[in-house]
Amino acid sequence: MTTWLKAVQGLRERREPGVLTTVTAVRGHAPRDAGAKMVVSAETTWGTVGGGNLEAVAVERAREMIASGSTEPVAFETSLSDKARYQHGVQCCGGEVTLLLEPLPVVPSVAIFGMGHVGVELARILARHDLELHLVDSRSEHLADDQLAVLADAVAGVHPHQVPVLPELVIGELPPGSHLLVMTHDHAEDIALCDAALRDGRAASIGLIGSSAKWSRFRGQLADQGHTADAIDRITTPIGLPDLAGKEPATIAVSVAARLLQLFTADRTEVTT
Repeated sequence: MTTWLKAVQGLRERREPGVLTTVTAVRGHAPRDAGAKMVVSAETTWGTVGGGNLEAVAVERAREMIASGSTEPVAFETSLSDKARYQHGVQCCGGEVTLLLEPLPVVPSVAIFGMGHVGVELARILARHDLELHLVDSRSEHLADDQLAVLADAVAGVHPHQVPVLPELVIGELPPGSHLLVMTHDHAEDIALCDAALRDGRAASIGLIGSSAKWSRFRGQLADQGHTADAIDRITTPIGLPDLAGKEPATIAVSVAARLLQLFTADRTEVTT
């Protein structure tokens, strides 16, 4: 595996933003050919697009993009001439180079607790998006290979967590800013997960599937466990789009996925403002 590809994967795993810089065109003499790549993070670089002023400017612009949360690719052209404008030293190879800077943002993280009918349908939809998808269930058969075969062509990174005892412990292992969806087969698991999510405090959102009667009981139990009214209000129930009716698992899954996409957009907007 090439250095730049390892770097991209490493940034994604560590949930750090970066920029992939590629030489897209060369006219005349240049230190690197078209196709050369470099990955830039806020602190480090991997690979090279030619060194000198060219690379220093690329790194500078890439870090400006990271700092601003930019999500749009940027291309720029520079001349390698002693008569060209330079900021970090003269490069007089004599050619012209075009660079493409592509943002590598931190992708959303979603955890589905409960891979029943709705959970599976929701996972199928979310798996078609660029995100990290954590699937949690206390029942091993619901995370078996044949059950997850429908996700074989997933765009998302899929992470099954089979936890027969205390599935709420997974919450502490999830990336900060994850979106949590509580929809297990057992109301005792659901309340334990809600309690753990509120105590952990790092989730971007917490959604709970269920009726108004279930939520009324849960509110009282969470208050008895020491959670304030403001904290309890962090849990959203019912989940999904309020004006999309229907009790079929696929309909609920579409509704919940659509609401999540709205939250992802809001997260990106918050980063860039």
